[in-house]
Amino acid sequence: MAGKKRSSSGGEALAAVNDELIASEETLIAKWNELSDERLKEQVGKYRNAIKDLEAKGADKGPTTFEYEEEVEIEGEEGDEGAVETTGEGVQSGEKAQDEAGADASEEADDGLIEGNVDDIDPREWMVPPQCIPVHANVVTYDWSKIYNHTDFDVIMMDPPWQLATANPTRGVSLGYSQLTDQHIADLPLPKLQKNGFLFVWVINAKYQWCLEQFKKWGYEFVDEVVWVKVTNSRRMAKSHGFYLQHAKEVCLVGRRGNPPAGMADKAIGSDIIFAERRGQSQKPTEIYELIEELVPGGKYLEIFARKNNLRDYWVSVGNEVTGTGLPEEDEKAFAQDGVVP
Repeated sequence: MAGKKRSSSGGEALAAVNDELIASEETLIAKWNELSDERLKEQVGKYRNAIKDLEAKGADKGPTTFEYEEEVEIEGEEGDEGAVETTGEGVQSGEKAQDEAGADASEEADDGLIEGNVDDIDPREWMVPPQCIPVHANVVTYDWSKIYNHTDFDVIMMDPPWQLATANPTRGVSLGYSQLTDQHIADLPLPKLQKNGFLFVWVINAKYQWCLEQFKKWGYEFVDEVVWVKVTNSRRMAKSHGFYLQHAKEVCLVGRRGNPPAGMADKAIGSDIIFAERRGQSQKPTEIYELIEELVPGGKYLEIFARKNNLRDYWVSVGNEVTGTGLPEEDEKAFAQDGVVP
């Protein structure tokens, strides 16, 4: 899914920034590749300063209201899969605007619209749920002893940014996040974070078997799986990209370690199938949180690789995107020094 923004009041601000800030990504990459390391650092510094100046001007003017357009893949007629339709904010795909007595009316139609992406939200307007504990950190380098020395969790859920091995693994899908190696994920101290309870891991097809084997190494028994069937607004399957087949689902493997957590439901609950509308990239359905909270009422919940669109009351949410304001301070320092994030 591609998102486009149009600022209704940002034209003057953009005109004030230097040429590099408004240049295309391709232009900048081509230009910067020709520079020495010293000149590159100088140019990156200027680029960052220009962004800070623009942010400061925006802060003086108060929050900016954006209009945006999105390109959303929807199901076309037979032989026309993957058609792209451009939609506007709050307008369902296929609607026609009509002007009647100065009021806009719309005719509902469609199918595969995602009504906005959480990445379009101004970070200054992003509110953390009052009972949520967000931890803005790189999960690879984070000192987890700050947590496991004080508590452990009844349920842990994570959606790892799996590293894809092939040259063209997603056939056209743009990934909006960095990927981690299997070893990075295997090194997470899950046994120290949980003595008794459940582990929910969202997995891609290529990592299904690896994850089952890793469950054993962490000390978990594979006990179940949850399947999220993605649907459109009209409750049709929302097919997306895939390597051999178009995918319309995601799978979350469930493992158990030790004894059932205290307070666990004494009978089977919910369902292992979730039918829910597709979300923004890596955003999981609210139903999975509700299912976990029904399985272990009043439990202690931890989400690893959390993002700002997944924050929820009564959860500890750890990730480098929980604030929506950029990388954690330690990652910014590493990037400034070495040009990479550990």
